[in-house]
Parts: sequence; structure tokens; C-alpha cells
Amino acid sequence: MMLRTGCLMLLLLTAATALRAQESVQQDGNVKVTKDSRIDILIRKQVYINNLAIRNQPGFRVQVLTTNKRNEANEAKTRVMQRYPDYRTYIDFEAPYFKVRVGDFRSRDEATELRKELAEFFPNGAFVVPTIINVSPEKED
Repeated sequence: MMLRTGCLMLLLLTAATALRAQESVQQDGNVKVTKDSRIDILIRKQVYINNLAIRNQPGFRVQVLTTNKRNEANEAKTRVMQRYPDYRTYIDFEAPYFKVRVGDFRSRDEATELRKELAEFFPNGAFVVPTIINVSPEKED
């Protein structure tokens, strides 16, 4: 027991000495902390990565097709992408159906504008559906 206490005291004394070596007290009582310059590089890199990341949030998409045939869903997605290249188009699989959905809209009103246009090309109708959308940082501003 005494040996264990002695080892613990020695460990604490060594740690305190090592910590004391990390900082230097100036004459006026202030502590000067020296940090590795690579920390700033890592922080800037993480900020850059965070700004590039796509953020997920609740929103709306326009659903143009629900089918249990993958080929049919791919064809519908291709048609939408050709006519509306500015909008992202998704195929969501919810067994046993493939759902073709278009856009990433924050409000139902924005999605409704596109729904009106898409309804002309899809005879079974187009519907605004709530979902989790992808928002790029440039679209957040």
C-alpha cells in the first residue's frame, strides 16, 4: 500500500513538473502559453471542411413518381434532370417502392412552384412532400 502511494506521489510530482515546463510566468505575474502553430492550421482546415459540408435540415421536395420498377424510376429521374438541370433529383427507396423526388426546398411555397411545372410532364401527378433536404452553404446565404 505504501509503495502504491509512493508511486502515485512520484507520478503527481512528475506531472506537476512537466506542466510547469509548459508555461512560463513573467515578472508581472501573467502566464505566457506557447502553443504549437500546427493547431491554427488544423482549426483553419476544420472550418474549411465545415463550410463545404452539405447540411441536412427539414424541408420539402416534389415527388413525381412512385413505382416498384427501378428502370422506370431511373427513366423519370433522367427526364427531370434533362428538363431541370438546376435541381437535384433523388431516387429514394422505401421497400418495395422507388420514389423520384426533385429539389431541396425550405418552404412548401417554393416546392409548389416547381410542382406546377412538373405536373404537366407526369400524368399521375406531382406532390410536395416533407422530407430532410440537403442545403449547400452557398444556398444558406
